[in-house]
Amino acid sequence: MPKVLRIINRLNLGGPTYNAAYLSKFLSPEFETLLVAGMKDDSEESSEFIVKNLDLHPVYIPEMYRELNPLRDYKSYFKIRKLIRDFKPDIVHTHAAKAGAVGRLAAAHEGVPVIIHTFHGHVFHSYFSPAKTRVFLEIERYLAKRTTKIITLSEIQKHELSSIYKVAPPEKFEIIPLGFDLEKFETGQEAKRKQFRQAYNVADDEIAIGIVGRLVPVKNHRLFLKALSIVATKTSKKIRAFIIGDGEQRNSIELFANELGLQFNNGNPREKNILTFTSWIKDIDVSNAGMDIVALTSNNEGTPVSLIEAQASGKPIVSTSIGGIEDIVVQNKTALLSAINDENALATNLLKLIEDDELRKSFSVTGAGFVRNKFSYQRLCTDMAGFYNSLLSR
Repeated sequence: MPKVLRIINRLNLGGPTYNAAYLSKFLSPEFETLLVAGMKDDSEESSEFIVKNLDLHPVYIPEMYRELNPLRDYKSYFKIRKLIRDFKPDIVHTHAAKAGAVGRLAAAHEGVPVIIHTFHGHVFHSYFSPAKTRVFLEIERYLAKRTTKIITLSEIQKHELSSIYKVAPPEKFEIIPLGFDLEKFETGQEAKRKQFRQAYNVADDEIAIGIVGRLVPVKNHRLFLKALSIVATKTSKKIRAFIIGDGEQRNSIELFANELGLQFNNGNPREKNILTFTSWIKDIDVSNAGMDIVALTSNNEGTPVSLIEAQASGKPIVSTSIGGIEDIVVQNKTALLSAINDENALATNLLKLIEDDELRKSFSVTGAGFVRNKFSYQRLCTDMAGFYNSLLSR
């Protein structure tokens, strides 16, 4: 039985954790997997419940954090080398940047036969200064030479990494989309909708708009608030907006909402304002059921899980058109897309869906069917097993 050492940056709430967890669980018994994880930031919601629910027991590297720290990274590197010597994997598969750097270097120095890295996103724009971005890009180009194959989640992501940023030549890449257990987003919708809307005092005739994600600069919640303030002056419907998540920009986003004249509350159902900050909600299937529209306003994304889950829940999407988003929605059939930082276009798209009940219903049905066929975890595991076997047979 081939052995896989799977290394992930950290178990924070998001697509990489689900990806690593499903592959670790459901590639058995064909592959024996040891899952290794770093530590999440304090501002992030933990997703340890995902691995616990699957009866997985990761090995944690306490020194491995997202942020660059030469001393901690050096210790992580040697701990992973020891794990490789003890476990003797046929494949080392890393997920996301820090795990990809430390894990691939360790695997190369220990002579692992197959080294794979998955880009769940990238940091080559909208994150750092040009100088810092160039450093990270050169590091990734170097690591690519020590890698057997690089997985991207979409054709657009592959094009960016191979043709625009020239991380590696196109033949080095393999496209394997994410996969999820979407059943909980498809079932019990009526009861979950009632549960959420009662908890936040949302009336039946109010259109609820949600945006899910970390409150950090790259997610660009200010754009969402600008568009919301425009919509509030133009719509004929009653609307409520929900910012689901938390992070370093919480205070500044609240201040910006004040500047725009958007009254908000922090989850108190007695305060029925246009805007509610809920912080993190673990049962995102419940909050999705309570929404009528799900938005995303990021400046940079890989494959945003929130939009896959929203479509599985039958929710129409309004989003910026960046990264791999065009590969996970169907434009003008499940989602309306606009350019980065164009609040007027975003507001126009929100208004279209708010005002047109039939359009929302049409998007809902199409989106649910689309993601069910494309993003199941069964398909992910089948694709990955075939990919592993093809590399091992070489």
